[in-house]
Amino acid sequence: MSILILVLSILLLLVLIAAAKLNAFIALVLAALFVGITKGMPLSEVLNSMQQGIGSTLGSLLLIVAFGVILGSLLSQSGAAQRISMVMIRSFGVKNIKWAMAITAFAVGISMFYNAGFIILIPMVFAVSRSTQQPLIYLGIAMASALSIAHGFLPPHPGPTAIAVIFKADIGKTLLYGLLVAIPALLVAGIIFPEFLKKIQANPPKGLFESSSLPESEMPSFAISLLTAMIPVSLMAVATISELTLTEGTTLRNLLGFIGNPTTSMLVAVLFAMVFLGLKRGKKMQELMDQSSSALGAVTMIILIIAAGGAFKQVLVDSGIGSDLAVFFENSTLSPLFLGWLIATIIRIALGSATVAGLTAAGIVQPLVVRSGISPELMVLSIGAGSLMCSHVNDTGFWMFKEYFGTSLKDTFKTWTLMETIIGIMGLIGVLILNVVVR
Repeated sequence: MSILILVLSILLLLVLIAAAKLNAFIALVLAALFVGITKGMPLSEVLNSMQQGIGSTLGSLLLIVAFGVILGSLLSQSGAAQRISMVMIRSFGVKNIKWAMAITAFAVGISMFYNAGFIILIPMVFAVSRSTQQPLIYLGIAMASALSIAHGFLPPHPGPTAIAVIFKADIGKTLLYGLLVAIPALLVAGIIFPEFLKKIQANPPKGLFESSSLPESEMPSFAISLLTAMIPVSLMAVATISELTLTEGTTLRNLLGFIGNPTTSMLVAVLFAMVFLGLKRGKKMQELMDQSSSALGAVTMIILIIAAGGAFKQVLVDSGIGSDLAVFFENSTLSPLFLGWLIATIIRIALGSATVAGLTAAGIVQPLVVRSGISPELMVLSIGAGSLMCSHVNDTGFWMFKEYFGTSLKDTFKTWTLMETIIGIMGLIGVLILNVVVR
């Protein structure tokens, strides 16, 4: 019954958005209500679950998105994003520009949550697209695939790290094996796959990261432009390193953790950009605020849709659909590597959250791993690969990509969903090959 309700809720979403042309925000709210009611949840609990989902999603995202949009607007309007894109183009050439986007995003993604990395890099994608006349989706997939791969495979990201703890896997080995799996996945999903997407049109919200081309003499220097863009990345990386090297509870670790928090680091970058890309270049504070307000207005609907996606996901979790799927696989005789990947895939499809899918799958197969002698590091990676599979309408990442690039529902499935699926399949293949090599 749970699987039927899940399928019907997804079909309802597709019909409301694609056929009825209903706004995605309203459609997601209706789908969440449908799941809760048909699963027999008390009506008050359905609403509480939705509110919890909205709160947990926006609680971690709202300030990051807001500061990210302001930072992106300052980078774009000042010409800093244009300066960075010019240097990238000169270094890699127009023909290889997607390599630049993929490599940059992969480096950023190692130390940063997916959502924060996406917010920071999206202005660069827009600027490079304007400068090279390359399609937005072509460059956007190269960027998003690299961030997603780092999020799913590489510690110290929360998902892989938490799964490694469950399996008592060595973090260093997990990172090494993860890099070996990540590189082929990035080549296929981030370099080869975008070649088939050049004809897909993007229609981003008007006013989002718009800027006129400036003559080179009016742009800020490359050093100050890059420094501004990399402040959040650097602060988050320092915080991550402090978590791995400093004793918990020490003043220095707490301070670095606070400064390196995504919200704090984005605020620092915004303040730095206002001074060095704005005020010191002769702009008035009112002018900077007007630009920021315009960009924030363009992202309002994106925030609402992400919030509704969080509500839908939370109702799926609280209604017990994930638990029902877990029970179904408890007595399976499949190989632990494949079983972990398969369970994570199914829970990912059901619930949308990669982290929830990974942790749930790990809990189910953990007893099998102890008995089988399978490498715990490879189990982390197989479940990580499954947790990225088939992202669709119950995943906030799906809606973030769709709304920022302004793609249709159909084109988002053809780009984002297929990209995530390619990464998941390549991850499984890489793990199975490594299983033969490291035995």
